Amino acid sequence: MPIPTRVGRFNRALPNRLIVHVAPFVPGFGVVTHRGRTSGRAYRTPVAVFRRGDEVAIALVYGPGADWVRNVLAAGGATVTTRRRSIDLTAVHQVHDPGRRRAPRLIRPLLGALRIDDFVIGEVASER
Repeated sequence: MPIPTRVGRFNRALPNRLIVHVAPFVPGFGVVTHRGRTSGRAYRTPVAVFRRGDEVAIALVYGPGADWVRNVLAAGGATVTTRRRSIDLTAVHQVHDPGRRRAPRLIRPLLGALRIDDFVIGEVASER
């Protein structure tokens, strides 16, 4: 597991509430907006996001079992806000990429040190 679940629980309680306001403006970061699978409630989760053409890759920092990952995969899409743009994603799926080719070359060693090999990939449906 890339980052322990207990760290994720702590981050959800305090830092994420602050980070969601900054992440949409910082290159390499963003906020994914998704709906709960059972509650239908809207959630905003800060993520590491990389775009290449019409494909957006989101690094699974807390692993593939994170609630936001399951929500996005179940819904088949989500909205990612990054660099002050909102991008609607469709055809989302999870990939295991030990070479971390979905991330920029400069970021790959950091992801490797954290043992992050999984990504959610989505196609750009629209952006605003």
